[in-house]
Amino acid sequence: MNASPMPPAEVDVSLGLVRRLIAEQMPDLAGRHLRMLAHGWDNVMVRIGDDLIARLPRRAVAVGLLLNELRWLPRLSPRLPLPIPAPVRAGRPGCGYPWPWSVVSHLPGDIAARTPPGDYGQAAVALAEFLAAMHVPAPAQAPQNPVRGIPLANRAARLADNLDQLGTTVDATAMTRMFRAAVESTVWDRTPVWIHGDLHPANVLVDGGRVSAVIDFGDITAGDPATDLSVAWMLLPADDRHAFWETYAAAGRHPAGDALRIRARGWALVLSAAFLGHSADNPLMAAIGRHTLDAVLADDG
Repeated sequence: MNASPMPPAEVDVSLGLVRRLIAEQMPDLAGRHLRMLAHGWDNVMVRIGDDLIARLPRRAVAVGLLLNELRWLPRLSPRLPLPIPAPVRAGRPGCGYPWPWSVVSHLPGDIAARTPPGDYGQAAVALAEFLAAMHVPAPAQAPQNPVRGIPLANRAARLADNLDQLGTTVDATAMTRMFRAAVESTVWDRTPVWIHGDLHPANVLVDGGRVSAVIDFGDITAGDPATDLSVAWMLLPADDRHAFWETYAAAGRHPAGDALRIRARGWALVLSAAFLGHSADNPLMAAIGRHTLDAVLADDG
């Protein structure tokens, strides 16, 4: 296996830099304790005191994603049944930092990838209700994403590249067969709906054993809801997926039949390969990829 590391940072985001940006642009927050939370693929997150988090792009490609969050999340947040980190302030370039940045409210809890739900039945219902509320027709101005919400067939080349990279560590024959079955099921031929775009266990918060929030909307876009519904294999045990699909179908947004489930499973498969293929320095994402792939292959048939 020759997994690649995360994309390298193009800007060094340090606590000192964040402290200078805050002092210059948000002086009422100056003096608060700062703590580094995470270096993600796209953003660096820094805790500001007890109730706020700064999000700063570490790569130029992430700037547009952050601007999408600034524009759309305040509009979507009021109608979603779980809290999301809608930006509360917008930062601008300064102190040698070249891009816009944001401040969002801190949401309590730990990511489900580290602290799984204590009640998977509640998790299934909570996530299904959240996605049913999220998956409404999006306006024509919604962000476009070249890799999420698109026809599953458009992921074929990237899947093939990831399988080549992963070599004999995965069952490429079984994965390719399942992917082709998903592509051949149906395509999304309805109005594009809002989708989170990156809904995996590191973007779901758990507090007190219950799913409490959904975070990181950098990939927000419009398209096929099957992309988001892949979370059923990423997080939920097989016995709890029925409640997930039943709850989602009961909302009446979209037919939650076999074709949608097969496409969602296909998305879980391609995302598992992507996580495994690009997490040489990120054990958390590698574990999510392996867990998801095992769940998908166990559900074959």
